Amino acid sequence: MGELFRSEEMTLAQLFLQSEAAYCCVSELGEIGMVQFRDLNPDVNVFQRKFVNEVRRCEEMDRKLRFVEKEIKKADMPIVDTGENPEVPVPRDMIDLEATFEKLENELKEINTNQEALKKNFLELTELKHILRRTQQFFDEMEDPTLLEESSTLLDPNEVNRVAPLRLGFVAGVIGRERIPTFERMLWRVCRGNVFLRQADIEDSLEDPSSGDQVHKSVFIIFFQGDQLKNRVKKICEGFRATLYPCPETPQERKEMLAGVNARIDDLQMVLNQTEDHRQRVLQAAAKAVRVWFIKVRKMKAIYHTLNLCNIDVTQKCLIAEVWCPVSDLDSIQFALRRGTEKSGSTVPSILNRMQTKQTPPTYNKTNKLTSGFQNIVDAYGIGSYREINPAPYTIITFPFLFAVMFGDLGHGVLMTCAALYLVLRESRLIAQKNDNEMFSMVFAGRYIMLMMGLFSIYTGIIYNDCFSKSLNVFGSGWSVRPMFNVRVGGNWTFETLEGNKVLQLDPAVDGVFKGPYPIGIDPIWNIATNKLTFLNSFKMKMSIILGVIHMLFGVTLSLFNHLYFQKPLNIYLGFIPEIVFMASLFGYLVLLIFYKWLLYDVRLSRDAPSLLIAFINMFLFNYSDPTVKPLYTGQQALQTLLVLIALACVPCMLIVKTLVLRRQYLWRKNLGTQNFGGIRVGNGPTDDEAEIIQHDQLSQHSEDEPEFNFADVAVHQAIHTIEYCLGCISNTASYLRLWALSLAHAQLSEVLWSMVMHIGLSTRSVAGFCLLSIVFCFFAVLTVAILLIMEGLSAFLHALRLHWVEFQNKFYSGQGFKFLPFTFEGILDGKFED
Repeated sequence: MGELFRSEEMTLAQLFLQSEAAYCCVSELGEIGMVQFRDLNPDVNVFQRKFVNEVRRCEEMDRKLRFVEKEIKKADMPIVDTGENPEVPVPRDMIDLEATFEKLENELKEINTNQEALKKNFLELTELKHILRRTQQFFDEMEDPTLLEESSTLLDPNEVNRVAPLRLGFVAGVIGRERIPTFERMLWRVCRGNVFLRQADIEDSLEDPSSGDQVHKSVFIIFFQGDQLKNRVKKICEGFRATLYPCPETPQERKEMLAGVNARIDDLQMVLNQTEDHRQRVLQAAAKAVRVWFIKVRKMKAIYHTLNLCNIDVTQKCLIAEVWCPVSDLDSIQFALRRGTEKSGSTVPSILNRMQTKQTPPTYNKTNKLTSGFQNIVDAYGIGSYREINPAPYTIITFPFLFAVMFGDLGHGVLMTCAALYLVLRESRLIAQKNDNEMFSMVFAGRYIMLMMGLFSIYTGIIYNDCFSKSLNVFGSGWSVRPMFNVRVGGNWTFETLEGNKVLQLDPAVDGVFKGPYPIGIDPIWNIATNKLTFLNSFKMKMSIILGVIHMLFGVTLSLFNHLYFQKPLNIYLGFIPEIVFMASLFGYLVLLIFYKWLLYDVRLSRDAPSLLIAFINMFLFNYSDPTVKPLYTGQQALQTLLVLIALACVPCMLIVKTLVLRRQYLWRKNLGTQNFGGIRVGNGPTDDEAEIIQHDQLSQHSEDEPEFNFADVAVHQAIHTIEYCLGCISNTASYLRLWALSLAHAQLSEVLWSMVMHIGLSTRSVAGFCLLSIVFCFFAVLTVAILLIMEGLSAFLHALRLHWVEFQNKFYSGQGFKFLPFTFEGILDGKFED
């Protein structure tokens, strides 16, 4: 149970693994994920280690699998994920896997090459088919008798007989549809208008064999005269990446070629279909096994990478590894080593030997689904030092509670709780879907944090009696207006008085006006009071100070458990005690004054109640001569003067006394007060027995290579710590006023949203008003979720995060450790493999 509140106890162990059993033993250790291997060859290049060839072979297999996966995704096939966790293949199976992947890769490459060549040929034939059809249409149009008659009427009959027949050449081809306008302008300018271009769009899109994209093209035919224009036209076509095809001049030849092209297209289409079917069958078979193959290959790669961290003895028969592991899991590690040895068939057992070391172990905090999110919040500030108090168990309660103080609204808390419950109840399905959206993954990882924040927000919403800016009158208000009709001074209230005055003040001193406090939370009558904000300001400001001081005192108290565990009595007497006394004598006293004033002054005495702010300022200034400031109780001046003096006396204890004591202890440890010359004891220090006790109790806490004590550095460090703590007590207390500020801001935003949006829909009671209310409610719901839930919720989350990192954790949490990163296969199953 104690491990819940501080990190696990770790130990450094040495593993002696037989060469034939090392692979299987490391495999079993990766399955349980409880050891962190240390690199025993830091000066050896990664390319010079023993298992570098095996790592390269695994990387090559991984590359081939990625190629297969890419082809599967390109074919829009789902990769089958059965959730299977295959065992690590034995080293001799690597050859079979390599042969399987090599065969699969070569087969896919051959299929792709043949398919691309077939598609390219199919594209050329398809383009040629469209060219033959379109050119025939062009020639048919030019040979139309009506066109010839029209052209002959434009010429003189005597000249028609003298016109010699004109022989024109032509080229035909296809070009991208988007290039036609530029292509036409270039032909006109280069050929100076001496060519004739006809073009027509191909209705069906064509597939580019290299990229697989659908492209739109057009057929064109260009008429010209002479070889010079022919060369120019061909160069322009080449520059615009137009494809030219041979086109016969006579209709009969074009018809015969078209028939041959159609026959070849039909044959090619059949071959393409068969090739695609074969490719689909190959990919479907690979899709069923590719995930399992990935896991096997990456597990093998991880094992060989880990084996490269080990040392090999001179006999080349034993591998030596050093690992960090939790003490509580040593039995599980021993059992895993035994399983690995049996699986390999080795007769020599693997040995686990605990080592004594002065190195700082890694920090390991065991978590579950509920605590992992809160542990991540703590680790984002800094990984805890080894075996120091872990703030995560306390953060589970304090973090959502402080968030709820700022976000307190019953309605918004219910909405947040419902959203978190959906993620919690359907977490298994959502995990199986493996959504890659980063924002959703972040929200899903914090589903239990959201659930706790929503539940606490419901509680604070009940305390504030605030639900979508409205109060719930469940038990009836504790205020009554009827006794004011018989007020004792100044006449009676009448109904005309109530109707003629929008604002009237209830006097709680009149008997019967204030019947008693509301059973739970704030009385709903405050929701319609004009001085509601004044009342809530006072209430929430005092509440934030009380919560802040208690939170900080709790943080300082937790530092005591660190000092006790690490056996540092000096930090208790000259650190913890002055710190707790300093804070309690000043700000703890302020909290007591708040409760005292609440309990002492009733409705009849409240007009004469002194201001706590003025009293607290006068306490620091020793100003008690102002006759307008009445004391809260008898002996207030003496007690407050004593508390200030005690707080001031704590400062030199932390600033000067602790530094001098540290210097004295260092000199005592260095000299030990005793030196023997010829069996004669010289010195004024402790006796030999005392010196031995001192060595056992104190030197055991320090390493042999303890750095030289520098009085100036220690004094400066202690001065910074003391000034930071003393000033931090003031600034941190003021920082908790954000609880008050954000709570009021959230309530006011909710009230403004209701009055400016929802109030419009409730203003009319006709049928049209119902339709208007439906539309307005949609806007109200969207704005509530977008502004009050998401934006305000994120703001309150960040402020609660700051209160824990800066105001709470800095009282006891150093966060200077490094995280325990065990060798585990679990990350491979999630698709997150890292060396």
